[in-house]
Amino acid sequence: MKTSTKIWLIAGAALLLLGLILCAVALGGKGWQLSALGGGGLGTQTVELDGGVRSISVCTDTEDIAFLPSETGRCAVLFREPEQVKCSALLQDGILTIRTEQAGSWLDRLGAFEMPSISVYLPEGAYEGLYIEEHTGDVRIPAEFRFTEVEITASTGDVDCRASVLGRGSITLSTGDISVAETSARSLNLAVTTGKVEVRGLSCEGDLAVSVSTGKTDLTNVSCRNLSSVGSSGDITMENVLASGKMDLERSTGDVRLDRCDAAELDIRTDTGDVSGSLRSEKVFLVRSDTGRVRVPETVAGGKCKITTDTGDVTISVS
Repeated sequence: MKTSTKIWLIAGAALLLLGLILCAVALGGKGWQLSALGGGGLGTQTVELDGGVRSISVCTDTEDIAFLPSETGRCAVLFREPEQVKCSALLQDGILTIRTEQAGSWLDRLGAFEMPSISVYLPEGAYEGLYIEEHTGDVRIPAEFRFTEVEITASTGDVDCRASVLGRGSITLSTGDISVAETSARSLNLAVTTGKVEVRGLSCEGDLAVSVSTGKTDLTNVSCRNLSSVGSSGDITMENVLASGKMDLERSTGDVRLDRCDAAELDIRTDTGDVSGSLRSEKVFLVRSDTGRVRVPETVAGGKCKITTDTGDVTISVS
């Protein structure tokens, strides 16, 4: 065995032993009761607010966040948190600000076996802005709400958005899935480093941009002005996706599949991956593949469809 390999194995074993010692110290300090480490589970705190809400700002650490229609017509925020977490919900000048702050040490979290959560009850209708900054947790926004602007960022977690966005929408995740379904937006930007993006039933008046470093992209029944999508590793599958302007797709490693899609102009590029599927109208095809078969219609009318692959086949039909 190489000396460098031995050193790495010894270092790994030392770190594992250190982790076990820290856990033993933590348990010993709590009388060897694992549940005592987290304060015995989650407590419930409800904050009821008077006044009209125009915008919502949420900044949290480790919580699932859900927006729900209010049955009473009033705004309320329900926290389910360990007792050492400080929670606040303030309404001032029409801006609802929700914050959580971890007051104890990281050892206090070890006994919490439930996921902390925040439930935001709002009257159905339109709001100016929704701004969420989340570390770890899921976000759910139902169709009963409409926002002029939406901006969501999270490190680890899934986002399920069905609310319409009258202006600009942006969802950015490091690790997690993004789901946007049966809604509309003026413009929408979706980005994830590691995860999946799924868009179904979206009407976008302006531009739709989807970025995925590692993961799949699925678009179904989508209309927009311009569509751009980039990705490093993973396939993009599109069904009945229509762009009145340009469709710009780029993948390093992954296939591009089109089913009854169309745009005034298409530009598709892959390094390693096939391009296949069907378009709704004739195009002037400009296709190049370094190592792969090319089968496209010999049409001479319509907009430009440029397809470039390094390693991959190109198979396109018009129907």
